[in-house]
Amino acid sequence: MTGTFVGMPAFPTAARAALGDTQLRHNMAHATGVIRGKRAAVVGEVEAWEDLRLSGAAVKETALRDLDVQLETLEASLVAGGAIVHWARDAEEACRIVADVAKSHGVDEVVKVKSMATAEIGLNEALQAEGIAAWETDLAELIVQLAGDLPSHILVPAIHRNRAEVREIFLREMAAVGRPAPADLTDEPAVLAGAARAHLREKFLRAKVGVSGANFAVAETGTLVVVESEGNGRMCLTLPEVLVSVVGIEKVVPTYADLDPLLRLLPRSSTGERMNPYTSTWSGVTPGDGPQEVHVVLLDNGRTNALADDVGRQALRCIRCSACLNVCPVYERTGGHAYGSVYPGPIGAILNPLLKGTGVDAQTDSLPYASSLCGACFEVCPVRIDIPEVLVHLRAKVVDGHRDDRRPKAEAVAMKGAAYVLSDHRRLARVERLSGLGGRVLTRFGKKRLPGGRAAAGALPGPGASAWSGARDLPAPPRESFRAWWARTRGPGSEGPSTTKEGDR
Repeated sequence: MTGTFVGMPAFPTAARAALGDTQLRHNMAHATGVIRGKRAAVVGEVEAWEDLRLSGAAVKETALRDLDVQLETLEASLVAGGAIVHWARDAEEACRIVADVAKSHGVDEVVKVKSMATAEIGLNEALQAEGIAAWETDLAELIVQLAGDLPSHILVPAIHRNRAEVREIFLREMAAVGRPAPADLTDEPAVLAGAARAHLREKFLRAKVGVSGANFAVAETGTLVVVESEGNGRMCLTLPEVLVSVVGIEKVVPTYADLDPLLRLLPRSSTGERMNPYTSTWSGVTPGDGPQEVHVVLLDNGRTNALADDVGRQALRCIRCSACLNVCPVYERTGGHAYGSVYPGPIGAILNPLLKGTGVDAQTDSLPYASSLCGACFEVCPVRIDIPEVLVHLRAKVVDGHRDDRRPKAEAVAMKGAAYVLSDHRRLARVERLSGLGGRVLTRFGKKRLPGGRAAAGALPGPGASAWSGARDLPAPPRESFRAWWARTRGPGSEGPSTTKEGDR
């Protein structure tokens, strides 16, 4: 089984460790570069791509602004189609529902379609605690599971692994949980996929219960939609007698026609394809065809909290394409594990704090700062989520949450000190004189120089200040402040530039 993100350190600590892994950085740079190129090629074929983005954003925004009505319509449509609908307020409740369904059928294993929602709630671990093995059938998820690893990408969870590593994982781990890998296994992608196919086939054929998520849920028809590239999802959705689908409440769209822009945006933005190889839709139960018992778990788990945030609610438009990850310079260099969540990258940096809330733990509060605010994520987002705007918004919430701390952060102390100095010109003048003295010392004895020969201040004293200046080139203060220059050149009685005469300019 896979590991867990519980107990992960804050992003700066985790990122520093990731940056030291040269193999990881090589794997990430290669993989994200390939995906970016494929996406750019197929997006460039669409003349009205921006109009398509606007259409996709409008579909999702319409559903979110009327979410209560859409969810009630979806429930009614699902029930009319023969499905059993469950409502789960949090991860614990959702896991209990799925486990109860599995136990009611006396099974000790389930097969799974790749699902971010089930990873979010820790379903595999919860089922394992109940004596039920949850087998991942997506190739990348299988790699992660066999290795006891953690996913590092929304679309390609094993993006941090290269094919030589995958070969070793298959040879070492497959035999313990099913059909072993061939002894002569090579690291050719087609050969590795063949080994995974043979390993999974026996699990598909004997499984009585399948578990899935859904990319979209159509309210008017009660239709759930899963898109994938390998065909494993189709096997999980059609072969088992019982199907349990865990669906985030934000996945609802009002009408079947609303799928049109989304199903054109998603493959181009995610896998760089014009359309998904497999698009599966199902609406309840059809006698004699597919699962004869269908359960749908509508999951909240913090989504209504995100919905109540006027700025942050746009994150619920996300269609999990991972385009923002593939263009993010921070993600490319640190990988996904540094984010400490199944939702990494720019979207994870906003989605996790929105779902969990700020002020809950230091790891979550660090995520809005895991960005350079370059804006590349917004430019590629197919549903126009303004991630930089939400990041800044969440940074403000993190700061506000510490205002009443008994031991204020060094940053807060520095800002209060700056406000005290800048609010009175006499205090500012005294500080300028002191900084000028410091500037003369640094200019004379400072060894580090900025472009143009100007001295750099180097590390500032104190733990907080030294940490801040250690990663920045801080220019030394000028030898003479503007105020002092003005008094010297215009006379001590001069009040400032506004008193100059036309001829003096």
